[in-house]
Amino acid sequence: MRDIFMLGILPLLVYLMAKRPFIGLGMWVWTALFFPNAWVYGAASSIRYNLLFTGVSILSYMVMKNKPKFLPGGLGCLVFLFFIWTTFSTMFTIGRPDVAWEIWTRFAKIITLFVFVLLIIEKKLHVDFMLGCVVLSVGFYANLESLKFIVSGGNHMIHGMSGHVLGDRNELAVAFCMTLPICYYLLGEYGKRSQIMRLGLMGTMALLVFGVVGTQSRGGFIALTVLAAYLFLKSERKILVGILGIILIAVIAQIASDDWLGRINTIETATDDASFMGRVVAWKLSFILAMQNPFFGGGFKSLENFAVWLELSRDFFSYPWFYTGDRLPNTEFARAAHSVYFQVLGEHGFVGLGLYVTMLVTAFLKAGSVARQARQRGAPNWLRTLATMLQLSIFAFSVGAAALSFAYFDLIFALIGLVIVLEKRVLPSAIPATLAAPIDHSQLAKTSLPIQ
Repeated sequence: MRDIFMLGILPLLVYLMAKRPFIGLGMWVWTALFFPNAWVYGAASSIRYNLLFTGVSILSYMVMKNKPKFLPGGLGCLVFLFFIWTTFSTMFTIGRPDVAWEIWTRFAKIITLFVFVLLIIEKKLHVDFMLGCVVLSVGFYANLESLKFIVSGGNHMIHGMSGHVLGDRNELAVAFCMTLPICYYLLGEYGKRSQIMRLGLMGTMALLVFGVVGTQSRGGFIALTVLAAYLFLKSERKILVGILGIILIAVIAQIASDDWLGRINTIETATDDASFMGRVVAWKLSFILAMQNPFFGGGFKSLENFAVWLELSRDFFSYPWFYTGDRLPNTEFARAAHSVYFQVLGEHGFVGLGLYVTMLVTAFLKAGSVARQARQRGAPNWLRTLATMLQLSIFAFSVGAAALSFAYFDLIFALIGLVIVLEKRVLPSAIPATLAAPIDHSQLAKTSLPIQ
């Protein structure tokens, strides 16, 4: 049935994407996050949807008239500079070159998505459609899995799909947290227009929270807690948000399993937790990798090369101030860095980490700046809310991915692209003409009233 539906609707989707590039871009994001091939079987599963939608989007843009001007700004240049730096680190990798270039190719596709966000998105409709596609991918999966979690009485553990970018439950939890502010923005914009939209988005927000709990991800829980506090402070509906939060906490407390409560309680005693300290060992080896290759690092996936892992382990005691408790490097297999920051540090050196962190911080501050300017210069309220929610999504990623090897996630680069679009295109066009136009003091002097 799903095959028939997908094959039946596919020609219409391709037609709409060919007519409107922003639709193609939204579907590009949808396929990257939803992984439609895992949902269909037979003939429909043999189609490479992401490649198809990407190709149609690019061709649709190429024939589009009146293309908007490409305005990457300083933030966009940071993203490009970081990509260029990863190219050099791949060229000089100390790991397996074939693996490094494979990951570089995937990252190049993500940067291509980022570029076309800057090329295609130019107004509110485009932004809303793209964010709606995010909700229809990550949010849809959260709805299905969270309902299973609730029906099972909290015994169903939520995992991502095997082979997908969100296959790991910890990474899935971070994606759930990043989607929450997007739902909040769409709720404010479309919840008043449709009862179905309001109930659907409110339900999705609640199920996203249950989804984070259902993954049993400690990093996801920390990100959710910090995000909830930040959302409460930023929200103009503090009473409503507070009431909903209390209701959700009460329901979660009733259905959360003992396993989940036990995992969350280990946050207080992280230094005694073998799993967490094992991650600290990986962080220390990533640091040693950067110390030995400070300029370009070791290249993509270099830490996960067992030969490199063993070689780094020889210097494990060279930095005694880097505390790892009684945990030592594994002598049977290598591990991932388990932190976007240590991941980038080890793979691309101190310069690469500086570029990456500067990129995230700049995107966060720029989103806040857009929200502030929207308020001060008389732009519509939706723009201020949108900028604030994008800021929260970036914040959720920065906190939640601090213990995950998740540095090259499609969604974070797409959201950074949207922040640039808001600053360079949407905000200037949304400011009332009387406030946007510069004041002509000479004309003002000519039209002043004469002194009586």
